[in-house]
Amino acid sequence: MNTDELWTGLDDWAVVCQFLPENWEAAARQTGALRRARGIRDAPTLLRALLVHLADGCSLAETAVRVRAAGWGAVSAVALLKRLRAAEEWLRWLAERLWRGKALPVNWGGYRVRATDATTVQEPGSTGTDWRVHYVINLANLQCEHFELTDVHGGETFRRIPVAPGDLLLGDRAYGTPAGIAHVRSAGADVLVRAAMHMLPLYDESGLKLPVLSRLHTLRVGQAREWPACVHFQQHVWAGRLVAVKRGRQATRWAQRRLRRKARRKQLTLSAAALRAAAYVFVWTSVPAQALTAVEIMELYRLRWQIELAFKRLKSIMGLGHLPKWSDASCRAWIHGKLFIALLIERLLDAAEAVSPWGYRLVAVPQPLA
Repeated sequence: MNTDELWTGLDDWAVVCQFLPENWEAAARQTGALRRARGIRDAPTLLRALLVHLADGCSLAETAVRVRAAGWGAVSAVALLKRLRAAEEWLRWLAERLWRGKALPVNWGGYRVRATDATTVQEPGSTGTDWRVHYVINLANLQCEHFELTDVHGGETFRRIPVAPGDLLLGDRAYGTPAGIAHVRSAGADVLVRAAMHMLPLYDESGLKLPVLSRLHTLRVGQAREWPACVHFQQHVWAGRLVAVKRGRQATRWAQRRLRRKARRKQLTLSAAALRAAAYVFVWTSVPAQALTAVEIMELYRLRWQIELAFKRLKSIMGLGHLPKWSDASCRAWIHGKLFIALLIERLLDAAEAVSPWGYRLVAVPQPLA
């Protein structure tokens, strides 16, 4: 479905505007996206033109033609590119207000479970990572709660994420560091994170290094077990549990094969301990056993895969995977625009399911006395 069909299917552009954050038109001027009305007369026209380019994937030249054909204004492809660059902060503001405006449920024993991860976006002709999108979703509704755009040097860490008491943050190995865990626990929230022995040293209750592999060796396939395990950071000790399951024989072979491929690609020496650890999936959590059992913890960690599926949707449907821009300003504006569209679609779908059959909220319109 292209942009014109999308707006037509919703009956009116005014319906879409219901889902935009308050004062979004004024923000266009405040952020510098709309300094003058040459070719583009107002903020709604500018946003519609940008959505043709960002949502439909039309080139700037084709977008300019569509803008003229729709009677929205007369603007060239070069002028549209300049408009896009100038709209970087406005698009970021729109996306940020959309995820902030969502009321979030509490579930899973009182926890608000949030999965966090990052994905990369490459520029044309690039041989490495150029941009990284840090993303957080609520597992109750799979909607975005937080995002941040950084360059290649922006590492994955819980310290980027706003945390509140009652949160339970899920992360893969990259997030399993003492500093990141301390950030979450200091805010009164809890952690469920994949553990890597070289990144997350664990200690027993007496302060001695926990022999993780010797503990895991006692596991049988299909069995979930737990052991007390502490994380040390600076002067603090954070109590928690090491929870693990053993992979089946075939799954272990696949995991070890992936490790060997990665080691060959990076020209690293793979240790025997790393190969033995590949036979297990083990996580560290600060959630007490009274709240979630070992089996429940492992089942909950499996749901972290939902954020990977969210990235697949962003890249396959929204075309977020590869940048058609070269300058930093246009790259940031393009990525923020894509995130804004993805969040807007989430809100539209959410409303369509809640207020079927017409799929949008009704707005009271003053009626004439006659």
